[in-house]
Amino acid sequence: MINYKIFISFFLGLVYLNTGISQEELTEQEKAFRDSINAVNAATAATADAQEAYNNGITFFSQKKYKQAITSFDKAISGDPKFEQAYYNKGVAQQKIKDYKGAVTTFNKLIRINDEHAKAYFQRGMANQALNNLDAALTDYQQAIFFDPKNMKAYYNAGGVLFLKKDYKKAIEMYSKAIAIDSKYAEAYNDRGSCYRMMKDYNKALENYQLAGKYAPKHAFIFNNIGTVKKMMKDYEGAKAAYSKALSLDPKFYLAYNNRGAMNFEQGKYDEALRDFNKAIEINPNYAPAYNNRGSV
Repeated sequence: MINYKIFISFFLGLVYLNTGISQEELTEQEKAFRDSINAVNAATAATADAQEAYNNGITFFSQKKYKQAITSFDKAISGDPKFEQAYYNKGVAQQKIKDYKGAVTTFNKLIRINDEHAKAYFQRGMANQALNNLDAALTDYQQAIFFDPKNMKAYYNAGGVLFLKKDYKKAIEMYSKAIAIDSKYAEAYNDRGSCYRMMKDYNKALENYQLAGKYAPKHAFIFNNIGTVKKMMKDYEGAKAAYSKALSLDPKFYLAYNNRGAMNFEQGKYDEALRDFNKAIEINPNYAPAYNNRGSV
């Protein structure tokens, strides 16, 4: 008869012995090589997962599903903590949902990875500007310009910050540099005109507004500005024509109705002024200045 206890004991011992031989046959060099292969395979898998998550994020972003995009970019970053594009697009998506503090944090991380990332400084500048951190925003735009001197939007945005800080001369310098890069930059002409208007240099203001209108003839706000500066120059007919042009481009532009109404009021044309103020209120019932002006009529 077979002694099963001995047989089972022998079989288990054999299995254990075979496993032990398999391990002992690898040299230390072979073990290290095998471990390195496993590490490469794991890293490759993690990179592939990160890329897939990033691609999903781009798809969500293109569909304007920004929260889902952020989740996907986070997954990509967890798979590759130095995935610069994932950080960048996450920050942009955060700005889309107005999470400006979160965007600043994301761009901070990206800049720690790559402190010469011009676009990251530019985007962080916009987030800081939205948070009214004007000094931080200006520093970011200056850094963006340092690493990308042809970034006309960085000059333009820097001009906007300086305008808000009421440093109109320096703002003009920034707008002029943006225009030097793109001689048809309508928004830069418009805002440079506003700087001159604030400095009461109405001739230069009008010149810049007209150039803006030349290069962007369908922008209603530019013609509204032309109307305002012409009103300041007492060119009422020219102002009326400009306001009317703005309204022909955008019939719901309540600011132009209010401004044209103010001009009519200034000329003593109270019936026309009243019609304009009523129209401004009809379009935007929450626009307090139109109620005040109507009260004056």
